[in-house]
Amino acid sequence: MVVNWPVPLVKVLKMLEEAGFEAYVVGGAVRDYLLGKPPVDLDVATSARPQEVLDLVVRSGLKAVTYGAAFGVVGVLAEGGLVEVATFRSEVYGEDPHRPEKVDFLSRLEEDLARRDFTINAMAMDLRGKLYDPFGGQEDLRRGIIRAVGDPVKRFQEDALRAFRACRFAAQLGYRVEPRTRSALSQVRERVARLSVERVRDEIERILVSDHPDVGFELMREAGLLLSSCRGRNRGREEQVLILPEVARLYGVEQNPRYHRYDVWSHTMAVLRNSPPRIALRWAALLHDVAKGLPGVRKLNRRGELCDHRHEVRSAQLAARILRRLRVRPQVARRAVFLVRCHMFSCNMRERTVIRWLGRLAADLPRRQELEEALEELFALRRADLRGGKVEAEEGLRELDRFREMVKETLARTPFYPSELALAGKDLVAILGEGPQIGKVQRELLREVQSGRLPNEREALWRFVEKRWSKPI
Repeated sequence: MVVNWPVPLVKVLKMLEEAGFEAYVVGGAVRDYLLGKPPVDLDVATSARPQEVLDLVVRSGLKAVTYGAAFGVVGVLAEGGLVEVATFRSEVYGEDPHRPEKVDFLSRLEEDLARRDFTINAMAMDLRGKLYDPFGGQEDLRRGIIRAVGDPVKRFQEDALRAFRACRFAAQLGYRVEPRTRSALSQVRERVARLSVERVRDEIERILVSDHPDVGFELMREAGLLLSSCRGRNRGREEQVLILPEVARLYGVEQNPRYHRYDVWSHTMAVLRNSPPRIALRWAALLHDVAKGLPGVRKLNRRGELCDHRHEVRSAQLAARILRRLRVRPQVARRAVFLVRCHMFSCNMRERTVIRWLGRLAADLPRRQELEEALEELFALRRADLRGGKVEAEEGLRELDRFREMVKETLARTPFYPSELALAGKDLVAILGEGPQIGKVQRELLREVQSGRLPNEREALWRFVEKRWSKPI
C-alpha cells in the first residue's frame, strides 16, 4: 500500500531509514489517514537517539528545533513543515501530571506505542504504508470507540490532561468512551489540580469548536471535571483555579415549561450543538444562560411561574469573570461577553427602534466591520437559542429572519461611525479648530442623520455645522 504522506514526513522518514534506523509515522497522523482526513500532527517515532537525529539533520542540511530533546523529541523543519521526531521511549510521571519526570529510551516500537493514551492514537505506519496496531486501534476507529491503552486509571494518573483529551476526541469524532475508560475519568481530580489552567483551557476550547461539543461537556460533567480545579499563577504566586462549576450547576435547573422544553443544562447543550463553530460564539453559547436559577435572578412571574428576568445581564458579568479566570484571550472574551449581554434583544420592526439599538451596539464596537461580524454572531446565537428547545421556535425563527433583513437594510443606508459621515473630521477642524469639540459635533451629526432630519451629504452637513456652531463651542 502506497501512502501519500506530506512531503516533510516523507523526507524525514527516508532520512532516518537510509541511515539504518527504524522510523514510523505515529499518533494522530495515522488515525487521520485511516479516517480519510489530511494529517495535522506530523509525528515520527524512531529507534534513533536524539543526538543521532540531530547529527542526521545537520548532515541532511535541514534545521532542528531542540525544545524537547531532553525528553527524546527533536523538531525537524523540512520542506516548510515541522515534523516532531521522538525516540522510542517510556515515561515516568511525578508531581507534574502532564510533564514526565523521567524518560527511558527503548528499542522496540510496541513498547513505545504502549505508553500512549488511546488505542486510536497508538498505531504506527511505515513509509510503505504497513500498519502496526498492537492494541486494536483500527477496530476501535471502525466501531467509534475511545479506549485507553491498557489500564485507563494508570493512563490518566500518568497524565491527567488525558481525561480532557478523552472528552475532546469524543467531541471531535462523535465517538463513545468505552465503560472502563469512562469510569476512570472521574478518578483523576486530584491529579487535575496540578495541571496548568492554560492546558485545561486549550482542551476546553478544542471541545467547544468540535463537531459534537455537547458530547464532550456531558462527559466532563458526568466525570466531575467541570467541578475540578487546576493551577495558575497570579502576580508570581501559584493559586487554584476553578474550571467550570458555574456551568455544572445548570444541570437539573428547571425552566418555565410555557417557553422551554428542557432544563437549563440540556438547553445549553442544544444551543452549543446548534451554534457555528467559532470560538467566541461557542463560549457565548455555553455561558449565555449561566446565571439562570441564581438567587436574585430566579423569581416567579405574575402567574406564579418560574422566570429569570434580565438574566443576560448577570450572565454577562459571570461570563467575564469565568473567561478571565481561565485566561481566555481578551479579544475572544470581549466578544463572548458582548454576545451574552445582548442575546435577548427584541425583534422590534420599527425603524427608529432598530436604529437606536444598532447605535447602542456600535458604541461598544469601534469599527463597522466589527459591528457587522458581531451582529452575524448575535443572530447565530439567537437562532441556536430558539432551536435549543424553545416552545414555538419556528414562529420565533421566522420573526428573527424578518428582523435580520430589516437590520441589514438599515445598516446599508445608515451611518453609525464618524468615518461614515460625508463630512470628514479634517473638514470640521477647518471650521472649529482642533480639540474635543470635534467628537461632540460628529456625534451630533450622526444623531441628526440617523433620525432622518439631515441627509448624509457633504453640503447639507457643512451648512448644518456652520449654522449650529457659528460661535465657538
